[in-house]
Amino acid sequence: MQRRNFLKILGVSSLAPSSLDAATANAENDLNDILVDAFSFTEKGGWVVDPQFIEQMGSPYLLAHGMGNPVANASTTISVKKTGKYHVWVRTKNWCPGKWEAPGRFQVIVDGIKNKTVFGTQDGWAWQKGTTVDLAVGETKLELADLTGFEGRCEAIFFTTNADFTPPNDLKKLEAWRNRQHGGSLSGDIDKTHDFDLVIVGGGIAGCGAALAADEEGLKVGLIQNRPVLGGNASKEVRVHTIGIHGKVARILKKIDTKHWANNSPDSIKDDAKRHASLEAAKNVTLFMDFTVTDVAMDGKSISSVDARSNTSRQRIRVKGRQFIDSSGDGVVGFKAGASFSYGRESKDKYDEGWDKFGDLWSPKKEDNRVMGTTVMWRSVKGKKASKFPAVPWAKDVAKTYAEKKSEWYWEYSDNDRHQIHDAEAIRDHMFRAVYGNFSNVKKNPANAQLKLEWVAFIGGKRESRRLIGDHIYTMKDVTSLTKFPDSVVVEKREIDMHYQKSLKGFVVDFISKALFMKLKGHYYVPFRSLYSKDVPNLMMAGRCFSCSHIGLGGPRVMLTCGQMGVATGYAAALCKKHKTTPRGIAKNHIKELRKLIGI
Repeated sequence: MQRRNFLKILGVSSLAPSSLDAATANAENDLNDILVDAFSFTEKGGWVVDPQFIEQMGSPYLLAHGMGNPVANASTTISVKKTGKYHVWVRTKNWCPGKWEAPGRFQVIVDGIKNKTVFGTQDGWAWQKGTTVDLAVGETKLELADLTGFEGRCEAIFFTTNADFTPPNDLKKLEAWRNRQHGGSLSGDIDKTHDFDLVIVGGGIAGCGAALAADEEGLKVGLIQNRPVLGGNASKEVRVHTIGIHGKVARILKKIDTKHWANNSPDSIKDDAKRHASLEAAKNVTLFMDFTVTDVAMDGKSISSVDARSNTSRQRIRVKGRQFIDSSGDGVVGFKAGASFSYGRESKDKYDEGWDKFGDLWSPKKEDNRVMGTTVMWRSVKGKKASKFPAVPWAKDVAKTYAEKKSEWYWEYSDNDRHQIHDAEAIRDHMFRAVYGNFSNVKKNPANAQLKLEWVAFIGGKRESRRLIGDHIYTMKDVTSLTKFPDSVVVEKREIDMHYQKSLKGFVVDFISKALFMKLKGHYYVPFRSLYSKDVPNLMMAGRCFSCSHIGLGGPRVMLTCGQMGVATGYAAALCKKHKTTPRGIAKNHIKELRKLIGI
C-alpha cells in the first residue's frame, strides 16, 4: 500500500496542502507538516467519538466522557519525515467558559513527554497553540491525557515547522485545508459509490421500520445511520423505551421495539441486539453505520444521491437511489435538498390550536422558535463503599440546589434563544452542567455517600426540530377530530403532550420539563400526504420530521407511531418502483394498494 493511501485511511497526513490563499505556508515546510484527526486515533482509551455537531464545528471529535473521573489515554502513532522543532496546534474548546477553571482540560503527550500547555481552555472551537516539541525522523507515539473526566474535547492536532502559520478555523477553509493535508482534493474524494432502489437516512425506529418493510417487498435498500448503533432514542446511547401502539404492523415493529424497561436502564442493550439482528437478517438491506450525510445532489427537483462521511475514518461514500426517506429526525436530507420546512411554534390562530386550559404555554399568540427539547438522561447506583464527587463550580449556576437521585425523560432542555440544531452542542453541554451540578448536590447528603454515577448520556435525545412540509400539514384538529383520512396509513390513540420548562421554588428549572396533556377518546390517524415532501418528488419523511404543526407533532411523535410512518413509507417506495411513479402518484392513484399492504 502506498504511504499516501495508508495515511489517508488512518486520518494522519504528512503531505502538503496546495496553496489555498496567501496565508498558506510554503510548499517546502508543508511537506513536513503532520495533521492528526482525533477520531482516527488507533486506541481511543476512555475517550469517545462524538459526531453530533459536524455541521456546526466541522468534524467528529474525541470527548473525555468520564463523569468526573479522568479517562484512560487515547493514543496513536505518527510518522515524522524530518527531524526538527515543531509548533503544536490543537483544535479544541473550553465548553464552559467563566470565572472558574475550564472543566474539560487535557494534555498532549508526544513520545512520552507531556506538552506543557494545558488544552481545552480557549473559548469556542479554535486552534490553541501549545509549546514547541522536538521530533525525530521515524514513528512517534502521540497521546491525549484527560485531566478532569469532565467532557474535554479534541478535534485535531497539527505539527508544523513553520512558525508563521496558523491553521484555518473558518469551516469552509478548514475543510479544504484538511482535505489537502490528507492528500485529497479541495472538496474531499469519494471513495466508493453505491446504488439502491431506496436510500434511508436515519436508523432510529422509523428508519428501521422503513428498511424492513421495503426489504419485504424486495427493494434494494441502503440505510445510513450516523451512530454505531440503531434505534435512535431507544438505543443504549439515549435509553428511552418505545411507547405508542404498533398499529397494523406489529409483526415488523416488534422486531425493533423495546420492552417497557425504566428509562435510562441498561436493559436497552438487549433490545439493541434484537434490533441489529433483525436488520442484519434482512437480505436486501445494506447498513452504513457511523456515517453522517454531508451533501445532497439533485437532478432537477429530485434527489439523485447523498454523500456521507465516516465518523471514525476519512472514508467518504456516495449513495444513489430512486427514492429517499428522511428519518434523520432533523430533516437533514430535506433541508439539504431545498424542501420547505417549519420550525418552532405557530400562533394559536394559524391552525386554531389554542387551548384555554394552558393558555399561551400550549400555543402562543405570536409564533416563535420554541420547540420541545433535548433529553440527556443519567443513572446512579449504590457502590460497595463511599465515594467522593469532584467540585463542579461551573455547574452551580445551572443546577443551583436541585438534587435528584435518578433521571427520567423530563431531564430536558429547550428555550427560545437556542436552536435545537444550530445550538445542539450548547444544549447538550447545558444538560451536562445540570447533571453534574445536581449530582454534586446529591452527594452533599451523607445518606448518599455510596451513590455513584454509572452512566450519563452524551448523545442528546431530541424531540423536535425541523418539520418538513408535505401535501398535508397535520395539526391538532386532525387529532382531536379523530379524522379518518382516505389515505390514512398510521393509527394512534395516545394523548397529545407538549413539553415546557418547569418552575420550582421561585426559579425556572430549565433542565427539567413538564408535560401538558390533552386526553383523547378514540383513535386518530396520520395521512400518507403528510409523509412526503411537497417540493421534492422522490423524498418521503418518517419520524418527527414529518409534515405537521408544533401541536400536531405532540401525539404521533413517539417512537412506535414514528415506526408506523417508517413502515408506510417503506411500502410506498416499493409501490413507486412497481408503478414507476412518485409518492404523490401513490397518494393519488395507488393509495388503496398501499393501505392494503399496511393492513389498515
